[in-house]
Amino acid sequence: MTGPANILYASEPTLDVAEFRRVLVDSGLGKVRPVDDEARLKTMLDNANLLLTARFDRPDRRLVGVARGMTDFSWVCYISDLAVSSAAQGLGVGKGLMDEARRHLGPSVAISLISMPDAVGFYERIGMKAVPAFWFGRQR
Repeated sequence: MTGPANILYASEPTLDVAEFRRVLVDSGLGKVRPVDDEARLKTMLDNANLLLTARFDRPDRRLVGVARGMTDFSWVCYISDLAVSSAAQGLGVGKGLMDEARRHLGPSVAISLISMPDAVGFYERIGMKAVPAFWFGRQR
């Protein structure tokens, strides 16, 4: 599916680890993701059952955004990563990925996520509601 700014959105269940890592780093999420642990990134991709991508619609098809989630495709989807490369920020790619997630999941599936503090305004602008969340932290 093509979106604004000539961005192609797609489901890519076999997304390359190196591309995923590059977008995480370039988006700023690399500061809080295990980008130096390729095996862990591969496991993150292998165990997600919703991998949506945004690529520039040009010959190199450069990856500029990723939405990674886990869902039962019936009741709820948890978006664990929404990353947009700095070169594509402000082009509507984050909203486009969330719209693509909603299109894939359908109207009967809720979407939840935990926002980075500096991204709260983005989620509010696209119409998501803030709800209480609870968390057991990782030890590594």
